[in-house]
Amino acid sequence: MKRTAMGRFKHEGATVTESRGRVVVYSGDDQDGDYVYKFVGTRPWRAELARGRSPLDDGTLYVARFDDDGTGVWLPLVHGRGPLTAANGWVDQADVLIRTRQAADAVGATPMDRPEWVAVHPRNDDVYLTLTNGAGWAGNVNPRQPNPYGHIVRWTETHGDNTATTFAWDLFVLAGDPAYDARVELDADSMFGSPDGLWFDPDGRLWIQTDVSNSAQLRPQAGHDNLGNNAMLAADPDTGEIRRFLVGPRGCEITGVVTTPDQSTMFVNVQHPGESTPAIGAPTPADPQAVSSWPDHDPAGRPRSATVVIRRIGGGKIGA
Repeated sequence: MKRTAMGRFKHEGATVTESRGRVVVYSGDDQDGDYVYKFVGTRPWRAELARGRSPLDDGTLYVARFDDDGTGVWLPLVHGRGPLTAANGWVDQADVLIRTRQAADAVGATPMDRPEWVAVHPRNDDVYLTLTNGAGWAGNVNPRQPNPYGHIVRWTETHGDNTATTFAWDLFVLAGDPAYDARVELDADSMFGSPDGLWFDPDGRLWIQTDVSNSAQLRPQAGHDNLGNNAMLAADPDTGEIRRFLVGPRGCEITGVVTTPDQSTMFVNVQHPGESTPAIGAPTPADPQAVSSWPDHDPAGRPRSATVVIRRIGGGKIGA
């Protein structure tokens, strides 16, 4: 079912949390120079469900403005408010929601370097956002022009309330290779590029998944020769420590992660291994394994996407 109230744009994901009994949904628009959004339900979601209504159909859609002083504002995309008036060519609320990007332009939202996944810390409700890479945009929240490696931004909503309309933000980590950018504070065991997937486990570990484009992967011309294949890393939000956890096969993207409730088993998706990668080669019908033969390594087979299941030797929590 379409959820018109949540806006029309390239929803890279929809991260759902709850605050003051109301549903809150964060979503990045995966396009260079576009925005991050937040939908806040009008009424408590349990009451909406009891009435037979979806809590995703009645609420306010906001778009973020990140100010250079480390504060930010959620700007409402509401017909009749600010520039979104009939006199300015906005017919009604449906028009605002259908032309979400143009509405965000009109209210003065902050363009960003491909906003992707959002994760909400399970203990303090801080919000983290991956910016994969981009041409580079104005403002301190976009630290590089251009930005080939991406970064992660985090913010605290005012009073820890995810329905709030103001917040304070900072840069959690600047991705990349310090050999090519001295501002990167990552070492050989922690450096990565193009953060994409993002997820908190119940203990508050932040799992970061990467999606470096195959066109840049492993190429010194793009400054990616030391970063290796796409990977997944674990981060401690309190200390900022980051460690690489796994590395994917050639030509793949790592995307999607979850654990069982006891955190003893982890599921990780490996998408499109063996894709054409200029630094390695290009698969053909005659040679589908030119880049990778993962996961089967069958001489007569071809690379395939798969879900990897991970457990610790001897048992216990993954990442502990």
